Amino acid sequence: MSRRFLATVAVAAAATVALAGCSGSTGGGSTGAPAGGAIDGTGKTLTVMMSANGLYPEQQKQWFQKVSDAFEEKTGAKVSFETFASANDELTKIQTSVLSNQGPDVYGLGTTFTPTAYATGAFVKLGDAEWEKVGGRDRFTPSLLGISGPSEKDEVGIPFASRPFVMAYNKDLLAATGITEPPTTWDELTAAAKKTTTGDVHGLAVAYADNYDPWKFIWGMSVQAGNPLVDVKDKKSTIDDPAVTAAYDTYFGWYRDGLVDPAAVGWKNAQAVAAFAEGKAAFLPMTSAVSKATFASSPVASSYAYALLPTVPPGETSRGADGKEAASILSGDNLVVAQYSPNQDLAFALIEMITSTEWQKEYFDTFGELPTGAEAAAQVEKDNPDLSANVQAAAKSVATPFTGAWGDTQLALTNVVVQSLPALQAGSLSDDAIAAAVKDAAGASQSALDKSK
Repeated sequence: MSRRFLATVAVAAAATVALAGCSGSTGGGSTGAPAGGAIDGTGKTLTVMMSANGLYPEQQKQWFQKVSDAFEEKTGAKVSFETFASANDELTKIQTSVLSNQGPDVYGLGTTFTPTAYATGAFVKLGDAEWEKVGGRDRFTPSLLGISGPSEKDEVGIPFASRPFVMAYNKDLLAATGITEPPTTWDELTAAAKKTTTGDVHGLAVAYADNYDPWKFIWGMSVQAGNPLVDVKDKKSTIDDPAVTAAYDTYFGWYRDGLVDPAAVGWKNAQAVAAFAEGKAAFLPMTSAVSKATFASSPVASSYAYALLPTVPPGETSRGADGKEAASILSGDNLVVAQYSPNQDLAFALIEMITSTEWQKEYFDTFGELPTGAEAAAQVEKDNPDLSANVQAAAKSVATPFTGAWGDTQLALTNVVVQSLPALQAGSLSDDAIAAAVKDAAGASQSALDKSK
């Protein structure tokens, strides 16, 4: 994918915005609704683009239909959902829509892609009027607004789902080997994984071929070592750093040392979750409350628990002065409304509905993703004490750098894994090959930063 393309998108988007000369509060929402009155969307269809749910595809289809039915009853408008399957698909769809000035009315974006969307200038900035349309800014848990925009007065993203990452562990498998507490450093996790690997049970379940997971390990380990991977102020990539190479060495080392199922080289997240649920792994790092529904009806229903991911980088017993605890990235989904949409009032009405306490609680019950609304989150936490680690992870989350170059940086980190998998599976992945791939990723990231606004 051309790194120059995103810069072209940003320029095209800026021109589009200048020509349109309006935002959601002034020119959008041509629904014929009187000020402060109910919105009449009769005969209209609102298009929403969201990530495909690999764990619960049928439930997602049912939820899509339920949302459309409820919104049609409320406004007269139907909702048509489209999905993307990977970060590449996500970025490509944004680029295509911005350049063509048409496409989905609403995007559900992973939080780490919000800076990329913001950089295009193609999504409605949220002033007081827009926040009021979705129930008010103070409706949401404050920490989850941390990547809605570069500042409180310059935001585009409305928090929809919170997905802090944690580690699931099998209490019985740990107890059988004398491990009494879940590891708190990455080296301790590796040691515990070696201790719990026996026969067809492995220490770790890791989805090496997943479209979203791999780069999060590298980012977390690097931030804990004091390297955020991108220096936004100086527009400099810091991927070509020993801490990053050490992170990849640890990540690939689990496979090379036989601590994961050999099939894991081709696993997506759902397959790693399934392996843990079958009792075939002692640890499942980089999971979320989404997995709870699967575990609750599995052989590990009475033996699993959640803990914070390790917060001390590889090779260390404590974090240095520059290291951040970074129990999780600030993770989840934000909703953004397209500038080009002729149905902005309807878009905000839909967002108001699906971020209400009632709908947020139902979304949690269906998919296990934590609410972003403060009221709904408090109720879920009260009713689910077993998710205390997840709640802690949300509080200790760290946002990725807010730059339009982050999307390409994220893809560059993922590509190191993608390019290394054949050699990893063949047992021929060398340290030199990892270092070369990391250097290429740093170059791709720097190129994106050079072209970013």
